[in-house]
Formats: sequence, structure tokens, C-alpha cells
Amino acid sequence: MTPERQTTHFRGRIISLTTDEVRLPNGHMASLEVVHHPGGAAAVAIDAQERVCLLRQYRYVANGWLWELPAGKLEPDEPPLVTARRELIEEAGVSAREWRSLGSYLSSPGIFTEVLHLFLATGVEPAAVAHEQVEVIEVHWVPFREACDWAESGQIRDGKTAMGLIRARYVRTRAPPEVAPG
Repeated sequence: MTPERQTTHFRGRIISLTTDEVRLPNGHMASLEVVHHPGGAAAVAIDAQERVCLLRQYRYVANGWLWELPAGKLEPDEPPLVTARRELIEEAGVSAREWRSLGSYLSSPGIFTEVLHLFLATGVEPAAVAHEQVEVIEVHWVPFREACDWAESGQIRDGKTAMGLIRARYVRTRAPPEVAPG
């Protein structure tokens, strides 16, 4: 859907904020505030011991520490799988031989354009970690079943992480194999 009119209020390093005048499918006009974000990708990396890589990351906006999957923002014209591979190496210090799409996730479709792409990564091997100075991260390897329990119980509050873990469990237990080479 293309807005009939769009007014930009803010353009930052990562996001922009607009008011979009749109005609809805029922014919009514609406004035919607929209936060534009380039999107991101996250990796559910599972090692040979059935442990998943979770980052304990300090998030100022969340007022503390969160459990998260290795993830990051899409660079311009960068395919989501490339982003997921890059972030897994940079944040977790591992790479993976096999990758499988777990689909996408809309973080807050009432206001954000952000689409997060989720991937299952297996065949994990060591790589050189490269945290950015603004990242405060601890790398943990948690038993996969325990991490899924954390997602279901609410101990994991980050949406992409909970969704990624639950989708990974689904494809590993119910869906036929469909692995793309790394």
C-alpha cells in the first residue's frame, strides 16, 4: 500500500518517522504514524551437544539485561541470510555449515516496518568474535530444550528470540528436512 501523502518528521542513523495518509481497504482514510526500519536477521545456532547460542545483552531501552539470539540490522541491499551469517560470527564467535529459513517475524506491525528474518544454523564451528564497542554481550550456550522452556515461560522477553526458538523446535521435530548449504 502506497500512502496518498507522507510527511517525514525525523530521519536518523537507523530509523525514520513519518505520518502516512492512507486509504484503508474499507475505503476510509487514516493518518498513521510509521517508524521505518531496514529490518534484521537472527540465527538460532545449535551445536552438536544440542545447545543453542543465547546472548545475555544489556539493553538500555529495556532497562537491563535480555536473553537474545545473535542478530543484527540488514545493511542496504544485503540479503537476510548474509546478515544472519555475519552477526553469528561477530556476536557469538561461531559460523555454521547449514542454514535453514524459519520465516520472518513482524516486531510490531501497528507502527514499525521492521521485518526480522529467522534462521536455524547447525554444523557450528569456531570463528573470530568481533563485538562492537556499543555492544555489552555475554555469550552462553544453553541446552536447547531449556531455552525453549524459557521462551514459553516468559523468561525470554525478546520477541525475535522467543519466536526463533519456538519455530526452530517446530521444524526440528515436525517438519521434513530442507537444509540449504551454508
